[in-house]
Amino acid sequence: MILSINQPAYLPWLGYFQRIARSDLHVILDHVQFEKNSMVNRNRIRTHDGWCWLTVPVKTRHRFGDLVIHRLTLADDPRWRRKHWDSLRFNYAKAPYFAEHAGFFEASYQRDWQYLIDLNLHLTRYLLDAFAINTPLLRSSQLMVDGEKSQLLLNLCRSCGADRYLSGPFGRDYLDLDAFSDAGIQVEFDDYQHPRYTQIQSRFEPYMSAVDLLFNQGPASLKILLAQIHSEAP
Repeated sequence: MILSINQPAYLPWLGYFQRIARSDLHVILDHVQFEKNSMVNRNRIRTHDGWCWLTVPVKTRHRFGDLVIHRLTLADDPRWRRKHWDSLRFNYAKAPYFAEHAGFFEASYQRDWQYLIDLNLHLTRYLLDAFAINTPLLRSSQLMVDGEKSQLLLNLCRSCGADRYLSGPFGRDYLDLDAFSDAGIQVEFDDYQHPRYTQIQSRFEPYMSAVDLLFNQGPASLKILLAQIHSEAP
C-alpha cells in the first residue's frame, strides 16, 4: 500500500494533487506546528501581470510554539474572503472553465470559517473531486501517532499499514532511510516535473494553485496533472 503524507495547504499546487493521485491513501499532517510563510494558509494564482499571493489571515499573536495546525483559527477580519473571491473572479473570469466552478468558490468564500483546517479540506476535497482523484484521506490528528520529523512519518506509515512511502523531494534531507528499510517500508521520492498548459495569459507561469489548471483546462486537467507519470510508463 502506497502512502503519502503532507501538511494541509490552501488551494494547493499541482504537485500536491499528483502525489495524492499516486497514493493508495493520503494522510493530512494536521497535528504538527504551523510555520509562518508556509503554504498552509497561502498560495499563488495567475494574474494579468504575473501572479499574486492569496493569504488567509490566521491568529498567531503571542501563540508561536502553540500553533497546532488543526487548531489554527482565522483572524476576525472577514474582508479576506471578499478579496480572495474577487481575485479569482477578476483574474479567471475569461478562463474557459471558470463559470463551471464559480458557484462553489463564491459560496465557499461567503461562509464564516472558524478553523483553517476546515476551509483547506473543503477546498481540497472539491479539487480532488474535480480532478477525479479518489484516493481516501485521513487526518493525522485522528490517528494518535507521536514522534518528530522522520520518526513521525515512519510511525504514520506503520499505523496505516503502508509498505511504500511516497515522499516529496526534500525528504532526502531528513528521512532516516535505514529506519524505513528496517521497518520493511520502501521510500520513493516524488520529483514532480511541472507540466506546461495553456493559460489565458500569454506567458506561462508554473507553480500556481491547482485552480489555475482547473479553470483553464477543465476535463483535461487530470491528464495534464499526471503527464509526467504517463510519459514514464513503459
